[in-house]
Amino acid sequence: MELLTDFKIPIGPWAKSFVDWLTANGAWFFDWLSDVLSRVIDGLLFILQTPHPILIVIAITALSWWFRRSIGVAIFTALGLLLIINQGYWEETTETLSLVLAATAVSMLVGVPLGIAAARRAWLYEIMRPVLDLMQTIPTFVYLIPALILFGLGMVPGLIATVIFAIPSPIRLTRLGIVSTPEALTEAAVAFGATPAQVLRKVELPYAMPQIMAGLTQTIMLSLSMVVIAALVGANGLGVPVVRALNTVNIARGFEAGLCIVVLAIILDRMFRPASGDAT
Repeated sequence: MELLTDFKIPIGPWAKSFVDWLTANGAWFFDWLSDVLSRVIDGLLFILQTPHPILIVIAITALSWWFRRSIGVAIFTALGLLLIINQGYWEETTETLSLVLAATAVSMLVGVPLGIAAARRAWLYEIMRPVLDLMQTIPTFVYLIPALILFGLGMVPGLIATVIFAIPSPIRLTRLGIVSTPEALTEAAVAFGATPAQVLRKVELPYAMPQIMAGLTQTIMLSLSMVVIAALVGANGLGVPVVRALNTVNIARGFEAGLCIVVLAIILDRMFRPASGDAT
């Protein structure tokens, strides 16, 4: 046993050296990225917090009706948001919603193209697979440390940590949808003279759309599951009252904030769930 520990592989020091190198040589990039992401979040907060809360409730309810064409979903959305306002957590809910929307947008914009590339190139997916496994299984607090060092306190490190945690889902599900496209469909498209880009756009992506939408809903749910973790690095939102309730053993406050998170999660899930899985 002592013989093995005497020759310990310096994995931790290697990781620290890599983060130190990034801090020393990539500060300009991380400052620029932090500024861009901060502007995105501030823009979403401006849209959600400037109008009267009732107007936002009406707008989100209308969107839920437009997406789902279900009166049940629309009624639940309206009642759920009104309950959040009644409990006094509207500002925290809009902060959480802005973080979730930003993280979901980044995850989908990056994850879908990577999923398509992985479907087209088997060797690329073999390289990506262990990285995706690592991103999904490594404890969240581990990569919060470098995110905190590179981006400082605030919403941005919470956003980065959320994206790292959530992005494997759209990558995997997009790839699954593309590779599941029946060969007969792609062969027929090629036989009629379709280019690879046309096959992707007109055959593979439409066939993979249910999986891509499932990746979207999973990304939203995973992002919401990170709100408490993000609060530990200074991100505002519903995670803050949960953390404070935990520190003070305040059962009432913790239950109220937790219920608001659950209501928001159900609303977003019902709005973006693929039509084939809609049970309402």
